[in-house]
Amino acid sequence: MAKKASRNSAKHHTPKTVVNRRARFDYELKDELKTGIALTGMEVRAARDNHVHLRGAFVTIRGGELWLNNASFSLKVTERGQQAARTIDTRPRKLLAHKKEILALEAAAGKGTSIVPLRLITAGKYIKLVIALGKGKKRYDKRETIKRRDSEREAQRSMKEWR
Repeated sequence: MAKKASRNSAKHHTPKTVVNRRARFDYELKDELKTGIALTGMEVRAARDNHVHLRGAFVTIRGGELWLNNASFSLKVTERGQQAARTIDTRPRKLLAHKKEILALEAAAGKGTSIVPLRLITAGKYIKLVIALGKGKKRYDKRETIKRRDSEREAQRSMKEWR
């Protein structure tokens, strides 16, 4: 007996995470932490539709709370009788974490490291943000990363030719 096709199979497939690829290039990452994020309804819709950019975003600690700064959410603004337009919102958003985790991040962030957002996960019921402690790379470290990546890519190409 053949299986029935699910209802969702006809829908457009969207990835369930928004990744900040630039963070891995610009920072030497250490400890990761998964936090919640306080969003409004329009921001949740933008996150689920993958209309979020984390490039250039950073996390600060103010008043014992974590805040996500400079993350751009492309919000859909609908007015009656008008076609839907999008506006970009970069206001700070509160991150939800336990007090012990915030204190540990605050202690570590004071030693020349930054708190960087890595991924926004929208797969489950809740929207989560993965943040990490990162120490900024120097220009020569970035060049070394590019050289290593190119050499690995070239090795993979040559291995593929011999198969």
